[in-house]
Amino acid sequence: MMTLDRKIHRSYNRTREQNFRLSGLLGFDVHGKTIGVVGTGKIGALFARIAAGFGAKVLGYDVVQNPEALSYGVEYVSLDEMWARADIISLHCPLFPSTKHTINAESIAKMKDGVMIINTSRGGLIDTKALVAGLKSGKVSAVGLDVFEGEGDYFYSDRSGAVIGDETLARLFTFPNVLITGHQAFFTKEALDNIALTTFANVKAYVAKETLVNEVK
Repeated sequence: MMTLDRKIHRSYNRTREQNFRLSGLLGFDVHGKTIGVVGTGKIGALFARIAAGFGAKVLGYDVVQNPEALSYGVEYVSLDEMWARADIISLHCPLFPSTKHTINAESIAKMKDGVMIINTSRGGLIDTKALVAGLKSGKVSAVGLDVFEGEGDYFYSDRSGAVIGDETLARLFTFPNVLITGHQAFFTKEALDNIALTTFANVKAYVAKETLVNEVK
């Protein structure tokens, strides 16, 4: 979010070529802006806390209100109200048939002009072709993606120099206001340690015929 706002990715590339001009790098203060958080579980609630720390007004949407998110001042609203009010929208929900293409042509049309969209959750939450259309029209001012609908054919592999067969992904790479990373938001030492410990605890409980702490029912 902050990298897109302050154009850090563009500035980095410029300064490496000794171009220190500021033209095209104008950002905005997050303070006072409205940020919409779709999915307010553990990760979404933590993001809401960070957003509130910047002095932003935080809107939340989820099927169940999270007391932790409420403690950070999150105002729960409908998706339509979020689309209409949010300057920045960040997705933190799982991908189900009911959430597939939560961001689509219809929802983008309801958003504020110049909205920023962030997705670090699941690629299928966004209709990518509709997103490209929003970028082309200027309705969407910036996009940050750590996930992509067809990422299975590309992410976690070195495709340096290869032609991108997915025309939509290739089109996204042409926008200077789009930042794409290869599904690495989770990739920290601490997160990997927690994944290993959680997996071991569940296997141990299963063997002992105990209730699994992380059982999905």
